[in-house]
Amino acid sequence: MPRLYDDDEARRPILQPDTDSEEPTSGSRIIRQSDDDELSQGRTGCGTSACCNPTSALHRFMALILMCLVGFGSYFCYDNPGALQDKFKSDLDLSTTQFVWLYSIYSWPNVILCFIGGFLIDRVFGIRLGTIIYMFILLIGQLIFATGGLINQFWLMILGRFLFGIGAESLAVAQNNYAVLWFKGKELNMVFGLQLSFARVGSTVNFLVMVPVYNYVRGLGYEGHQCMGVVLLIATLTCVMSMLCALVLGWMDKRAARILKRNDNPPNGEVAKLSDISTFKVTFWMVTVICVAYYVAIFPFIALGKVFFMRKFGFTPEDANTVNSIVYIVAGVASPIFGLIVDRTGRNVLWVFLSIVVTMVAHGLLAFTFYNPYIAMITMGLAYSMLASSLWPLVALIVPEYQLGTAYGICQSVQNLGLAVISMFSGLIVDEGGYFMLEIFFIGWLVISLIATIVIWLYNSNNNGVLNMSPSERDSHANKLVGEYESF
Repeated sequence: MPRLYDDDEARRPILQPDTDSEEPTSGSRIIRQSDDDELSQGRTGCGTSACCNPTSALHRFMALILMCLVGFGSYFCYDNPGALQDKFKSDLDLSTTQFVWLYSIYSWPNVILCFIGGFLIDRVFGIRLGTIIYMFILLIGQLIFATGGLINQFWLMILGRFLFGIGAESLAVAQNNYAVLWFKGKELNMVFGLQLSFARVGSTVNFLVMVPVYNYVRGLGYEGHQCMGVVLLIATLTCVMSMLCALVLGWMDKRAARILKRNDNPPNGEVAKLSDISTFKVTFWMVTVICVAYYVAIFPFIALGKVFFMRKFGFTPEDANTVNSIVYIVAGVASPIFGLIVDRTGRNVLWVFLSIVVTMVAHGLLAFTFYNPYIAMITMGLAYSMLASSLWPLVALIVPEYQLGTAYGICQSVQNLGLAVISMFSGLIVDEGGYFMLEIFFIGWLVISLIATIVIWLYNSNNNGVLNMSPSERDSHANKLVGEYESF
């Protein structure tokens, strides 16, 4: 009689060897290996075509496109105020403080609610229903935001952004869970990179099209707050598109689970509990430290970068905007490429280490030299892409699958807290000490992220070492675990 699963086995994270076998091994409950890989029975009708077969590359690519489009509306609408900052302030008669509230009200609630949203995916909603619910909350929030602009009620716009933020950040957690569910294994790094790329595309498209849309609506005879409200309602169409993608993706996932006889229930009846947080390993908490310490050296810098480039390098406002956006433009192209490279080479911890070092070099060039800033910003964009493609998949190697929503929710929550607090401190540092001190401040945070990476490296080396293995080494390690289980 096989031995019962003990607690360590039930909590073992995802580790999937590369296999073409159609039959699940006896250790598949531990490794989560083969139930998702191949159909166990003959296919007829639509199932014989690549687009309908859940195991085919084409079908999985279709699912990946839907996963990316689910978040497109969120990233597009998030920066609607930024793309129309001067119009917001003039049409709605907002002060700078009121305008900043449109962003801060988005971040602060998610310090807590994002973690709760991830836990609800694990424990209550499941990934399909959770994605649809959070997408619906996001859509309602954007509609309320647009309505507030249409009738010139600022408090209603704040309420809309509050709901929009709750939905958007929890939706990002759901996207991460979908990526792991469909692409766990050698493709996961590339998928995370492609999702980041689509996020940057959504932001970039927003900045490119919102001013022309505003001018078009104004040409139709709308003026003031009514013009702004109509423009925001038009932007809401991207959220409607994302909602439709969430519904189709949920249907595809349900169909794939039925055809593949996929067991989405955790082994030994385990369910996510808040008390599980105490079982998370040191490596996971170091990942959360990196999520804060690295990203606060990217996003707040870009938020304040325009004036920095104008003052230090004498750029015009237009040129300063261009160089300041280079990081996102490079990330949009490089992220899936780096993801593919990490998929082929493994060594996630090494890539994280290199990306942090390269980012420190980029900030050092901006702080201590007068070299062409395009060099530093392109370097920073490449490093940012490298980190995003290698860091986030680490969570799936550290944390058991049934706890992934909670884990990614914690990462998002801690990141929101760090960005909210550090952004305020960054403004104070610029006012008191100037941009040179701000760069030193950012480099200090990168040092903290580098120390956290070294802790991960040492802890991982003293244990099974799987986080920094190559794909072939992970396969061998997984097969060894299966062999040990079968020997009982």
